[in-house]
Amino acid sequence: MEHLLPRQAWDLLQREPEALFIDCRTDAEFLFVGHPAGAMHTALYEGPGWDANPNFLAGVRKLSGQSPDRPVVLICRSGKRSVEAGHLLEDAGFTRVYNVLHGFEGDLDDSHQRGRINGWRFDGLPWQQT
Repeated sequence: MEHLLPRQAWDLLQREPEALFIDCRTDAEFLFVGHPAGAMHTALYEGPGWDANPNFLAGVRKLSGQSPDRPVVLICRSGKRSVEAGHLLEDAGFTRVYNVLHGFEGDLDDSHQRGRINGWRFDGLPWQQT
C-alpha cells in the first residue's frame, strides 16, 4: 500500500481516471459530514455499533469490475480505517492500493478538533455534502 498526502491523491486521481476513489467511512459520515467529490461509498464499519461491514470486500470488487489491478484510492476520516481497508484489499489480491494520509477531516489539533491542520478539506480539495 502506498500512502499519499491529499494533494498527491488528487493528482493521482486526475492522472488515472480509471482509479476507484472509495470513502470507507460510515453512511452518516459520508452523508452528513461531507465527502470528496467523485468518491464512491463503501463503509468498512457500520454504525451505530461499529460492526464490520461483511460486504465491504464484495462491494469494492463489484466497483472495480472484478479487476484487482485497478488502482484503488481509499479515504476515511483521518487515515486510519483506510489503512485497515487497504490491508483487506491487498490480502484479497488488489495490487494498486493507496491510502490518503490524514483522511477527509484530518488529525486532531491541540484543542481536539479536526480540519485545522491537515486533511482533504483542509487542503481545499473538492468536496460535497449530500
